Amino acid sequence: MPTNTFANQLLLWYLTHGRKSLPWQENRHPYNIWVSEIMLQQTQVITVIDYYQRFIAHFPNVASLAAATSDEVLHLWSGLGYYTRARNLHRCAQQVVNDYQGEFPVNSLTAMQALPGIGPSTAAAICAFSTGQRAVILDGNVKRVVARYFAIEGWYGKAEVTRQLWQAADKLTPNEQLPEYTQAIMDLGATLCTRSKPKCELCPVASGCAAKAQNLTAILPTPRPKKILPHKTRYGLALFNEEQIQLEKRPDQGIWGGLWSLPEFTSQLELKKWLATHQPLAKLANLEAIPETTQEHLFSHYRLTLHLCIARLPTQHLAENSANYSQDLSWYDPNQFGSIGLAAPVKKLLPSLPYLLCPTC
Repeated sequence: MPTNTFANQLLLWYLTHGRKSLPWQENRHPYNIWVSEIMLQQTQVITVIDYYQRFIAHFPNVASLAAATSDEVLHLWSGLGYYTRARNLHRCAQQVVNDYQGEFPVNSLTAMQALPGIGPSTAAAICAFSTGQRAVILDGNVKRVVARYFAIEGWYGKAEVTRQLWQAADKLTPNEQLPEYTQAIMDLGATLCTRSKPKCELCPVASGCAAKAQNLTAILPTPRPKKILPHKTRYGLALFNEEQIQLEKRPDQGIWGGLWSLPEFTSQLELKKWLATHQPLAKLANLEAIPETTQEHLFSHYRLTLHLCIARLPTQHLAENSANYSQDLSWYDPNQFGSIGLAAPVKKLLPSLPYLLCPTC
């Protein structure tokens, strides 16, 4: 066992209480660890499990992922959020295949961190889990544990606070049993040292916790300064051609990047002008009569109210108007949704789709 008291206490607790049956623990191959670690960024384990299993079943190795289309990758990621992770995952797989012959450079933290979407903590976790080498992690759960254990004040976003946290995490990390220790400290933050109402009475390292001793567990870690999020209103066009709906592939950068969504406009007037130019025969439905068509979305930097405008196009006019479409617009039957990555508005629209297609049925 490590001579480090914190690590020793934590590992003893992990033997009985740690999570040891997660699907990505069955195979310590760097590929499996990497996929799970990217999915676990800003996402809880319970949510990730099903996504991980579907993803690995479809892409069992880095070569199969590298050879996939972006739509295939985004489809399997759809609903998990933070889609930049999926795009970086795809790019990273291609780089590993092209530059490293399909083998992750896990013996070099520097090389791992240079890969798309892999930061210092993620690189350390992949290396520690797959090789057992000493590597210091500092994900969200670990930051919380370390901030409380050493009573480090200040918001994570400040460079000086981050530097202190890395130094403290390094001090706690042992020289042996790295896979177990890495999982243990993640588990501690996820299950006991939680953001609110931490279970200090069950914590294996409570005796050395400065926040507990100073009665600071309720205020540490220091929360991000509150800010008033701006509010945006947009209008999405759900244009139907009998049983098909027109979707637009969004740019890679920005909200729902790379996913298929509804063409979006800043106002109803802009939407109507677009229809008049591109689909003059389309009939716009009365928005007020369709309460299902207003959606609220909360992002890290703004709130969005999206009004879905419903329009229908006679089938016989589809071919003659097709020349007006850009290459990013395409018609989809709802049965095709199983093969493309869908943005949140479209996924939320699906339950009401039969009614929208046939409001009198």
